[in-house]
Amino acid sequence: MSKKIIPSFSRKESREFFQTLNKRVNQYFKENNVAKTGNWKLYLKTVIMFTLLIAPFVLILSLNISDWYKLLFAVVVGVGMAGVGMNVMHDGNHGSFSKYPWINKLMGSSIYILAGNVFNWKVQHNVLHHTYTNIKDHDEDLEAGVVLRFSKHAEWKPHHRFQHLYFILLYGLLTLKWAIISDFVRLMRYQKNNLSYANSKSHSTQWVGLIISKIVYFSIWIVLPIFVFNILWWKVLIGFLVMHYTAGLILSLVFQLAHVIGEADMPLPDMKTGSMKNSWAVHQLKTTVNFANRNKIVNWFTGGLNHQIEHHIFPHISHVHYTKISEIVKKTAREFNLPYNEYETTRSAIFFHFKFLKQMGMQPIYVQS
Repeated sequence: MSKKIIPSFSRKESREFFQTLNKRVNQYFKENNVAKTGNWKLYLKTVIMFTLLIAPFVLILSLNISDWYKLLFAVVVGVGMAGVGMNVMHDGNHGSFSKYPWINKLMGSSIYILAGNVFNWKVQHNVLHHTYTNIKDHDEDLEAGVVLRFSKHAEWKPHHRFQHLYFILLYGLLTLKWAIISDFVRLMRYQKNNLSYANSKSHSTQWVGLIISKIVYFSIWIVLPIFVFNILWWKVLIGFLVMHYTAGLILSLVFQLAHVIGEADMPLPDMKTGSMKNSWAVHQLKTTVNFANRNKIVNWFTGGLNHQIEHHIFPHISHVHYTKISEIVKKTAREFNLPYNEYETTRSAIFFHFKFLKQMGMQPIYVQS
């Protein structure tokens, strides 16, 4: 088996765009005497998101109310899960939540109560996705097995013709898959391929941590309600599934709208050298899409992940600043005649994501040379 070629970004393409943009963004923070990390708005939001996550769960366990109300509370818990993931965990694991590393580590560790794993997430998201955005076989966000086809470079199967009809059913399974399967498969794969990040722990420590975190996770969300609060097991499982489906659906849609859509390029490296056409910063512009940037509710709830362009170019800047620096990024991109892909509304982004899935589901026409 031939060794996988690692993509390398162009050094020939002018670096002037990123140098100019970086200088302007740094000047913005300097002139306004603002730190690039989170502020009181993020800290307040953190309290709100954790309240959405924890309070309904406590009410489910402690109140003698209708099962329908408990089911509704399970939906709210799912909203809280997604909110903590996008606003707290995400900034924490990018090191942008606070100027203090221990606070970033603490906030990043909130992924354990969301069914995930810090090591896996940092490798998959920070290392692979942010470095090799939308490059097949390197960005795992494009990988959906054989069930969904996200790229024209992926193999087509007959059932993909219907993926625009069934994708919504699968998106809701994202966090449930994390909890049960993905973390174990990814940890094995990353260790086999020697993938890691700075200051990550040893292989054996990662496995011990993963197993312990899963035991604690399922103890809190399943064992505790059944054996301590005497809730019927099937009711607990239904609530657990509803919670995860809600969170998974929100997270999947937010992330997919930024990259799995018509305007987002999906270039391949040179098959022999691995070289990419563009520099890293320009590559981020061409493979990423924003949506609903002027919608304050979407900005607030998604943790600025609707500003994916700003996030990909400046991942170490907290999302609370993306609205402000987005005008700088857009202006600079246009000055250099570079794309700044965006949709005015979430609704339009969802429509074009649906349209793209339908297009990717059509059988490719192969032309013989």
